[in-house]
Amino acid sequence: MVPHPPPGPARRRLVALCTVAVIALIAGIAVGAGGDSDDDASTTPAAVQPPAKAVAKAKTLSLRRQIGEVLMVAFPGTTPPGYLQRALRAGRVGGVILFGGNATSPQVTSALTHQIQRAARGRALIATDQEGGSIRILDWAAPDKSQGATPTEFEAKRQATQAARDLTAAGVNVTLAPVADVGGSGSVMQGRAFPGGASDVAALTKAAVSGYDGTKVAPTLKHFPGLGAAGTNTDDGPVTISSPAAAITTRDLPPFAAGIKAGAPLVMASHALYTGLDRRNIASQSKPILTTLLRRKLGFKGVVITDSMEADAVLKRSSIQIAALRSISAGADLLLLTGPGSWPIVAKQLQVAATRSARFRARIAEAAARVIALKRSLGLRGV
Repeated sequence: MVPHPPPGPARRRLVALCTVAVIALIAGIAVGAGGDSDDDASTTPAAVQPPAKAVAKAKTLSLRRQIGEVLMVAFPGTTPPGYLQRALRAGRVGGVILFGGNATSPQVTSALTHQIQRAARGRALIATDQEGGSIRILDWAAPDKSQGATPTEFEAKRQATQAARDLTAAGVNVTLAPVADVGGSGSVMQGRAFPGGASDVAALTKAAVSGYDGTKVAPTLKHFPGLGAAGTNTDDGPVTISSPAAAITTRDLPPFAAGIKAGAPLVMASHALYTGLDRRNIASQSKPILTTLLRRKLGFKGVVITDSMEADAVLKRSSIQIAALRSISAGADLLLLTGPGSWPIVAKQLQVAATRSARFRARIAEAAARVIALKRSLGLRGV
């Protein structure tokens, strides 16, 4: 995942052309985008609904504040820009993601995260990519080893525990790791994924998640329902995985199931198309994948975060605001917006959709409640 630049002229033209389409799509998207979802998928099972206290808190927030909770944004530089500080203070943004240009040293990063929390009144999620080896934004922090070079459960847990200490010291409270994909020869995840087959990766994923237990850093399982069969990164272009559902169930799902059972509080949705699960919608926009499979069948109760909404695999299918509507409708709770110019237009379209559709507004409130519950589990104030 890399930070994306603000929208250029071509992107702005796409936004303009799609504005009417967004309005037209609201009625259909608010209850699901596509023909492969089941009729009852818009109703979240009681067993995986957000905690009652978080639901009650979300109901006290304005719609604008609820929308803010579901947005995680990027920004340039080593100090938070004024517009971001104002948005954090007003609750129009619930979290930020740090990239290399933000986190240039331990001292700079600590000062930056302190400024972010001060602006947010102590309630911001601050995330970064910290898988290990070369895939880590904080290059002074653990995990030192890549996941591909971590063959034992003891080492996976030890590296995660150290990462939690290092990230906490830097003021980061969400790590976009561990990778729960099953890699192998030809896989885009080779080296980034733990070594071995499904059962090996499941055991190592469970160990890594347990290393964060009791800390104030939340791990994220990615990229659901599994990107190991892909030969291309969704950042760089559309990806179709044609494996039948049975193969996905036996090869890709065990590490996610193990990580969920170990208490992982976040799962990142892939942007690949899985034709064996949903012929029309990429995973991050698929109700059969996010609601039926992840929530109902795997019993996941936490926050579903998307991969970068500005990945080519997303923007080759629609504008970013249509993609955001589809993802929230399908069951995503937190939109990862890696272009500094994206979140205002996404927030505006979510507001329009929620104003026009009571069902979509209820989905926003549910997503906000899940994010609030995550923040409370991390000891953040004012939520």
